[in-house]
Amino acid sequence: MAAHMLGQQARLFSTSVIRPVAKLVKPPIQVYGVEGRYATALFSAASKQKKLDQVEQELGKVSVLIKDPKIAGIVMNPHVKRSIKQKTFYDALTKAKVSPITINLLNVLADNGRLTKTGDVITAFGKMMSAHRGEVICSVTTAQPLDEASLAELKVALNGFLQKGETIKLETKSDPSIMGGMIVSIGEKYVDMSTKTKIQKLTKLIREA
Repeated sequence: MAAHMLGQQARLFSTSVIRPVAKLVKPPIQVYGVEGRYATALFSAASKQKKLDQVEQELGKVSVLIKDPKIAGIVMNPHVKRSIKQKTFYDALTKAKVSPITINLLNVLADNGRLTKTGDVITAFGKMMSAHRGEVICSVTTAQPLDEASLAELKVALNGFLQKGETIKLETKSDPSIMGGMIVSIGEKYVDMSTKTKIQKLTKLIREA
């Protein structure tokens, strides 16, 4: 019975994936690749049902589920039958009380042998939702974690890149290998001001001299 329901849901969602682009509600940004196509179809379906925020929250639950060793050991295992993967995920999602839209997405991924792309689809959908809210994703990598004062100063500087109505969604991470300085990625802009890169450029100049 569950397998029959899953099959019906897959066909319903898959039709939205293959419909002409004109019938889709286009997300504010385009994400390329397989994950982008699934995320776009999901964004369109959720937008039409006015459930964008709900689906985004539910994908957070899915993200936790696919990291669960017991579930991941089944649904991400290429040697496990597709029907078993679908039932395992269906039972877990039903228990998590997610909407049919989210269940349909995972079922289509399973039906097409794309469950390993689940995390990528969730990331792609997150980017679309950030753009939908007027958020500009900014990633800053430093050799050591920034203190509060430096972080506040950085936010002020980054705000200068924003247009009216936009807000910064800042993601910071540390990577000792860059030695010092920082690497900044904001929107489509990428600036490498790391000590490591400066040394590499200097070394190249010396060799070419």
